Order: sequence, then structure tokens, then C-alpha cells
Amino acid sequence: MDLVVGGGKFGLKAAEYLLLRKRDFIIIDPSDECAAARKFKEKFVKAEAKDLEKFVKKFEPEWIFPTAPIHVAAEALKDKFIPWNEKVNEILSGIPARVIVSVGMGSIVVSYNRDKICLDNCSSPEICPVTKIKRPCPMYELLRFACPEARILISHQLSPGIGAINGKDFASLLEEAKKVEKIVVATACNCHGVITALMSS
Repeated sequence: MDLVVGGGKFGLKAAEYLLLRKRDFIIIDPSDECAAARKFKEKFVKAEAKDLEKFVKKFEPEWIFPTAPIHVAAEALKDKFIPWNEKVNEILSGIPARVIVSVGMGSIVVSYNRDKICLDNCSSPEICPVTKIKRPCPMYELLRFACPEARILISHQLSPGIGAINGKDFASLLEEAKKVEKIVVATACNCHGVITALMSS
């Protein structure tokens, strides 16, 4: 069983990928009018990222596809936590300005292709086909350097343009978050990422 979070363009793409591979899956999105809900009615459940814990416990997904335009891992923790902005300022000191896309609400969004549009179905080669620049290291390693204590969920590229988080890693994060007052969580692939600092509300 796999779980697709977000039913828009990329959620639809993930669902089609899973369908072709004959893998069982469900899609969650807060809107039952989204593209994936219309195409995969029998696989769709109306829910939000903050509801993820119950889906992870019930289905124990092998892969979680975070296709929604939010930091899915951080949103799953929002019932307990609020943005920890002071920590964000500290993390920023370890991230090169040329990869920072945005900062705010406890999160930093980063990309090696900050100013242009990525190619569809990109295979993430070492030299970016858009910028023509060789990345110095995977983005998840850069975020690990910027914040060594962060819980980093790697988005593994399962197919060009399609990434997913290991379900056991996600479940482990949810359990750890229950035991702490502050946490930094990041989700990143080779080229892009988002890191969010949270503290108890």
C-alpha cells in the first residue's frame, strides 16, 4: 500500500505511476474536486496532511508521495507544534543564499534551480539540464550540514519526476515528535528541499 498526499497535477502523476505498476494506493486531498479525485474516485479520501498519522497507522504505507504544495511532513505535526522562527534564523546561516527560494512561517524552501522552471520528468542528473551547473552535493546533505540535528526525510526518485518518502521513516518521525518539545524536520531530494523548525504550541 502506498499513500499519495495531494490530488493535483503531481498527485495525479504519482497515481498513474502506481497504477501502471499495479500497486495498491490511496490519495488524500482536502478537495474532492481535485484532478485525482475525479479520475480515481475509488482510491480517493477527502483528508488533510494533518490527518496523516491515522492513515500511516492504518495502512502502514511503503511509500508516501508528498505531492501537495506544502511541507507535508511539517503539516502532519501542526496539531502539536507552531513555527520556531528563531531556529530558522540559525539554520539560514548554514545555507548558501543562491539556493534559497523563500523563508517564512518557520520554513526555508531551497533549490539548486532557484530561478527557473524544472523540466518535466527530469532524471536529476548531476549537472542540472536547466542551469547547466553541477550540484556540489545532494540537497538533503546540504540541509544536514546546515542543521545536523534535523530529521531529514529523503524523497527518493522512483521514476523521472516522481519522488516518495519511505513510509517507515515517516512513521518514525511521527513517533519521535510525540516525545519532544522542539523539532526540525526536512524533506529533500537531490535538487530541492524544505526545512521547517517547530516548537510546542
